[in-house]
Amino acid sequence: MLLLTDEQTRALDRYHGDLLGQFAQVFDVDTDSQAKQLSLGMRIASLIGALALGASVFFLFFQIWGLFATPVQVAILVLAALGTFVATLLIQRREGSGYFTKLAALVAFVCFVLNIAMLGRIFDVTPSDKALIPWAALALLLAYACDLRLLLVAGLLCIIAFIGSRTGTVGGMYWLYFGERPENFFPAALILFLVPQVIPHHRFGGFAATFRVMALLTLFLPMLVLANWGDLSYLPWDEHILKNTYQVLGFAASALVAWLGVQKGWVHVVNTGVVFFLIFLYTKFFDWWWEIMPKYLFFLVVGMTAVLFLMIFRRLRMRIA
Repeated sequence: MLLLTDEQTRALDRYHGDLLGQFAQVFDVDTDSQAKQLSLGMRIASLIGALALGASVFFLFFQIWGLFATPVQVAILVLAALGTFVATLLIQRREGSGYFTKLAALVAFVCFVLNIAMLGRIFDVTPSDKALIPWAALALLLAYACDLRLLLVAGLLCIIAFIGSRTGTVGGMYWLYFGERPENFFPAALILFLVPQVIPHHRFGGFAATFRVMALLTLFLPMLVLANWGDLSYLPWDEHILKNTYQVLGFAASALVAWLGVQKGWVHVVNTGVVFFLIFLYTKFFDWWWEIMPKYLFFLVVGMTAVLFLMIFRRLRMRIA
């Protein structure tokens, strides 16, 4: 057992305090609960600010666009995209916390999206889903260069839309209407889920989890839509059969995902699978019993089911721990 004198204890406390201060200054580490609360508020403020500034740039372009000649419009678009991109990289070098980098990165992404869209309109280029490729490329470049999950989500959404549109085109529809068939999103869900398994993301905190959660959302949301509106499916079956089929698939897939998350220790996967399992379950409860049960009995069944799942989740949590 190590015994320290009072002077040694004070010296050790000073050393640890100085070390924490250095970490807070260099790496923006939260050293106490108050700092964590402030960091959460700053993250929320930076997200709202980033979205608001992006929207501001978007509407500003459309407000003043007709006042300029074509060469000036092209110059403004190119300079805005390049200028905001360079500014993002400069801010990222000078700022360790990432809050202002997130603001600048989202504005740079919005400017680039406007650049492609407005240049296409100026030169009368036919709209194409190929524009999603450079949008996704820039978003992913900013995400990995600046370690920003917000831009990663933006890039993944572009990839999901591109794969969905290509799948819809193979199915014989015009690319803009790919959202009318929810099954167009299934290939994108599979690809996104496999990416962190093939490409390690150890250097980027939360990136692998973002890939998996986005993949599961891309899988379960279309399933949920098809479980309620079976006529949107490609399959030439009876609508009632299609709805039941996707309801069963939703139950099975969400339960399998939750089990896989427990086995791998992926809490985010467990939570996503469990949430969608409950959504599918309560949707069926509503279909089966809302019209025929007294309302007090219906909500009693729902409440008791919630208690049962709380007990199951507690055991899952202990197992993961």
